[in-house]
Amino acid sequence: MVESTPAEQDAARKIFGDRLELAERYVEHLATSGMERGLLGPREVPRLWSRHVLNCAVVAELIPAGATVAAVGSGAGLPGLCLAIARPDISMTLIEPLERRVIWLNEVVEDLGLDNVRILRGRAEQVVDDVDVDVATARAVSALGGLAGLTIPLLHGKGQVLAIKGRSAEEEVQKAAKAIRKLGGRETAVVTAGSDLLEEPTTVVRITVG
Repeated sequence: MVESTPAEQDAARKIFGDRLELAERYVEHLATSGMERGLLGPREVPRLWSRHVLNCAVVAELIPAGATVAAVGSGAGLPGLCLAIARPDISMTLIEPLERRVIWLNEVVEDLGLDNVRILRGRAEQVVDDVDVDVATARAVSALGGLAGLTIPLLHGKGQVLAIKGRSAEEEVQKAAKAIRKLGGRETAVVTAGSDLLEEPTTVVRITVG
């Protein structure tokens, strides 16, 4: 069992509600087979809840009800699986090019019985014709300029990108402003998620398109 602090447990209960057990099982997958197969390093295990799962899951508060969502570069399911568990009302598409990661994601989705998730193997730019969503999200994929080129086309002219970023978010927005506008981004803002739940809220760059 992956240890969590009382504050983390409280936040997890509020975010996941009656699906908390699914979130706990997902964290166990990350800490065991996820680590064994190199999806994340052993150093990350003690901080799986705070730094990874809760950090991603709070972004659910920015997603409209019943939205279709795509997570680019899904890797270990951060943020895609966290959001799919927290929000059974959304339809999540995980986009991941590496076969070994896709195999792992399929195993986890099957074990958790998540019927609101589909997994596509490929790069974001290869699956544009198969994906048309309201929201595109990503974490730790690339700098915002490059990421905008991977995510905005998946919206097909209307929707929003929610990119989970760190302290350099404002700087990245300035550098990528031109590229975002060229791709059809109408408005770009740095917002936070989970400020009432987490000690360190999640920084998100929100790009509105159309």
